[in-house]
Amino acid sequence: MTARPCIPWPDKRLRSPAAPVEAITDEIRAIWTDMIDTMEAMPGVGLGAPQIGVMLRLAVVDASEERGQPVRMANPEILHASVKLRSHDEASPNLPGVWAKIERPRAVTVRFLNEAGEIEERDFVGLWATSVQHQIDHLNGKMYFDHLSKVKRDILLRRAKKAR
Repeated sequence: MTARPCIPWPDKRLRSPAAPVEAITDEIRAIWTDMIDTMEAMPGVGLGAPQIGVMLRLAVVDASEERGQPVRMANPEILHASVKLRSHDEASPNLPGVWAKIERPRAVTVRFLNEAGEIEERDFVGLWATSVQHQIDHLNGKMYFDHLSKVKRDILLRRAKKAR
């Protein structure tokens, strides 16, 4: 498969909710493979399908130290989020050259359709949890900088415009 180009901000697809996946098919598996190739080429720890212009609720995450352990998710939803927060510098290949420190729950429990087409519930902690939440934001038409105050968001978007 191949790495696909990430669509540039402010493409309106990045602000649109993605459609649910009805079934895990060979076509869905091929999209996941391309998404993993794209994530590795960045390099990054996750990718949502809307980032490459595919408007389906698909995400991949691999925050393992040794890499090569991606989790493929369709229709992921957060069932539980920890009260304890974790700060992390987040960025997006759709808006290169800028990043921001974002606070998110340190751990989440997520329900999703896995690559076998089965409903799975899994706990994610640390960078895994941060990445899963970041990808679910993409599936909902949100960007990481939406978690910033208006002033900080405006500064970040001005910096991104200069970087282009």
